[in-house]
Amino acid sequence: MRLTAVFLSLLAFAAQPAAAESSPSLWNLERQLSFLVAGSSGDVGIAALDLNNGTSVSIRGNEPFPMASTVKVAVAALYLSQVDHGRRSLDDTISGQSARGLMERMLIHSDNQATDILLKNIGGPRSVHDWLQQNGVTGVRVDRTIAQLLSDPRDLWDRRDSSTPQAMVELLRRIYKADLIKPESRNYLLGLMSRCETGKNRIRALLPTGTPVEHKTGTLDGLTDDVGFITMPDGHRIVVAVFARGGTNRPRTIAEAARAIYDGFASAIARPFTTGTFSR
Repeated sequence: MRLTAVFLSLLAFAAQPAAAESSPSLWNLERQLSFLVAGSSGDVGIAALDLNNGTSVSIRGNEPFPMASTVKVAVAALYLSQVDHGRRSLDDTISGQSARGLMERMLIHSDNQATDILLKNIGGPRSVHDWLQQNGVTGVRVDRTIAQLLSDPRDLWDRRDSSTPQAMVELLRRIYKADLIKPESRNYLLGLMSRCETGKNRIRALLPTGTPVEHKTGTLDGLTDDVGFITMPDGHRIVVAVFARGGTNRPRTIAEAARAIYDGFASAIARPFTTGTFSR
């Protein structure tokens, strides 16, 4: 019986997704983030990617976390993809309001009612989920409206309405590269994310003054998220996703992770020109 139990445990371990690998040039950053996560009282997942050279870092990047309001980026992207194909317009009137106004409320102020109005208009949560899957964005689940999510009993380990940090980074990468929406829609979406009024104590908090950031926050009782783009001094854009559940002082953990990512990628970018090493 004991051997059988051990065998089953090994099978279960083997069935787990492989841990995301960090680029060699970012191993120091990986160690720093690992130390930060280990010192946190909560459960933290991190992923980041340089859109210019493809270097990346990940800590628990394949573990699902609740998206909370970060899902609003996916809702916006689906609506904008339909604008791109002429099926909708930002000037459309929906429930007595312009789609443009609803989009601003959703992304700048994280307005839940505006989100659910847009979500209903594009076919509901299943439409967003299916669109992501059809476009090869896996690891992201969209199951409920915001109203349903908030009214259901809170379970921060529920796989519904979740994303891994790596999957969220991939979604943002595909948006930025204009794979999912056209460049004009991409620029509009990033413009709204740059005006985000929520979570100023998260990704933005410890970055150098004036650092351009386009982001979207997510918050539930016991959960704090922030995802988006950081632009480095040389113009490299870094995609970042940090999810934190449980424990205390989650915004500070996200802020410290974002600053470590900024410094770590800046060092990796500079290293090829100062030491002759290279990043893949």
